[in-house]
Amino acid sequence: MSTDTVWFRPPPRPSHTPQPPEQPEPASVDLTIDGQAVRVPADWTILQACGSLGIDTPTLCYLENLTPVNVCRICVVELAGARTLVPACSRVVEPGMDIRTDSPRVRLSRKMVLEFLGSSVDLSTAPQAQAYAARYGACPERYGQPHAPSGPGERDAREPGHHHAPDGSAAETVAQPVKVDNDLYIRDYGKCILCYKCVEACGTDAQNTFAIAVAGRGFDARISTEGNVPLPDSACVYCGNCIGVCPTGALMFRSEFELRKQGQWDESRQTRTDTICPYCGVGCTLSLHVQDNRIVKVTSPLDVEVTHGHLCIKGRFGFEFVHGGDLKADANPEG
Repeated sequence: MSTDTVWFRPPPRPSHTPQPPEQPEPASVDLTIDGQAVRVPADWTILQACGSLGIDTPTLCYLENLTPVNVCRICVVELAGARTLVPACSRVVEPGMDIRTDSPRVRLSRKMVLEFLGSSVDLSTAPQAQAYAARYGACPERYGQPHAPSGPGERDAREPGHHHAPDGSAAETVAQPVKVDNDLYIRDYGKCILCYKCVEACGTDAQNTFAIAVAGRGFDARISTEGNVPLPDSACVYCGNCIGVCPTGALMFRSEFELRKQGQWDESRQTRTDTICPYCGVGCTLSLHVQDNRIVKVTSPLDVEVTHGHLCIKGRFGFEFVHGGDLKADANPEG
């Protein structure tokens, strides 16, 4: 048989570049925000609409790559005709809305939320919350001196309805010892504001591991592993996505924690360099935070379509090998 025989003839090339099908124009709604008329897509939230006007609405539990859970209540705005303030992060815009983002009622609500948080939680590594507290004149000190910290495991052992109400002589706090049970990251729940971000990232929004959840109720609510087992005994896969979304430093790289404890953590001396993770072909973007020529932590930009800020254990923690020295020099000391 001749080798010139053609068994399949490909179709001719198209005469023009194919175009995607036309999409209908998205529906829009008209509303008023702080006296300004604005038209926005009908599927936007109030937070997005405010952002389109350059209005800086404070948020703590909201993040672009997570599902809004409406728990911090610091983004609330006043909606004409509504009995209560509404969360801007999740409330979808409606035609004719009249919204006030900086009314006395809104400012008072935000101030009280920040005071409650500041009186019960250590916000020393939460610069965003500190800035909001200064903006709204929050004064957590007016609730009194903080109560004595809980002992190891004390808050974890609490059951709903089985504790005594505080006597009012001091502000109840969530202060407790730091949990250090692995080499990758620590859990300092004395800094936890129960924003649910870590739970969402560990769940359906990113990892689908469900290693952590909220246990307890009321002031005894806390983030916990199943059965309160140590992290190495839990379902955790150490992706670190919970660290990437934590707004207060309650979850922190072990490397950062150790440097802070030694008084050597200095973000003014740090550089950040974006690169591509070398471990597989997915192509995740890594942001390397370097201090004194050493990688101290790894994050990922939220606006990268590959992972939207989420990483796996290799991408987030697999950087220690670069600190192993010059392999050629180690192999041949005389060279």
